[in-house]
Amino acid sequence: MSLFDEVGGSHFFDRLVDRFYEGVVTDDVLLPMYPEQSDLSGAKERLKLFLQQYWGGPTTYSDERGHPKLRQRHFPFVIGERERDRWMVHMMAAVDELSPNEAVHQQLMEYMAMASTAMVNTRRETI
Repeated sequence: MSLFDEVGGSHFFDRLVDRFYEGVVTDDVLLPMYPEQSDLSGAKERLKLFLQQYWGGPTTYSDERGHPKLRQRHFPFVIGERERDRWMVHMMAAVDELSPNEAVHQQLMEYMAMASTAMVNTRRETI
């Protein structure tokens, strides 16, 4: 059984991403990185679709956008350890709140830590 099925499908990832973005909208480090700060619906939808596909759900993300190419898609943004750490604060809060069990929690946290670290593209501290 895929993690997508284990957590009950799309609804779980919708809630996870919504909870994550509740933190992003109040974060003075992350929010300025979003070109459309007043309407994060596009960013939310892309993250939902990506996570659903990654964890064994529908391939809608790739069908609509092609290969994820996460690092390439995030390269235009200056992402240092500070940005990664802030992203993880909000994602950890969402995972902590919504994970149905410890095994799911661990899988999600391991992936989120690995993926967020892979997005770091600068060693300099950002202000």
